[in-house]
Amino acid sequence: MTYLIRLPDGYEISDDAARLDVEAVHAFIAGDSYWGMGRARTDMVRAIAGSLCFGLYAPDGHQAGFARLVTDRALAAHLADVFVLPAHRGRGLSKALIAAMLAHPDLRGVERWTLSTADAHGLYARFGFGPHPDVTTQMWRLKRPDTPAPG
Repeated sequence: MTYLIRLPDGYEISDDAARLDVEAVHAFIAGDSYWGMGRARTDMVRAIAGSLCFGLYAPDGHQAGFARLVTDRALAAHLADVFVLPAHRGRGLSKALIAAMLAHPDLRGVERWTLSTADAHGLYARFGFGPHPDVTTQMWRLKRPDTPAPG
């Protein structure tokens, strides 16, 4: 069953993957985001296929934003690729998108939510996200050769 949230001013948030404008999502992430600059379209398609995705749609039905969760829908969820296109910012849509994801019925039992951000700490703090209390237990591994080694 499709999860659909209707927002004021005709905006909608949906988890219906068939509704996503993959070209628009890829264009923003690969061309305008600091975290996915240059991302290959094939990688974006695979990431979408393996994730629970949320599209934000303008009143005319066009893609206005996007967010992706890498999740088992029971214990863990990693929030990624969150954006609202510039023409739709300033309306509280990013907050609505995060709230809709956290309220999704398939995710109510998720124990551990994670994310990475360089510039949206205030947004996520509103929803209870904060620094991990013990950074000595958290590790990561990056494959991209242009990324400096952790630590």
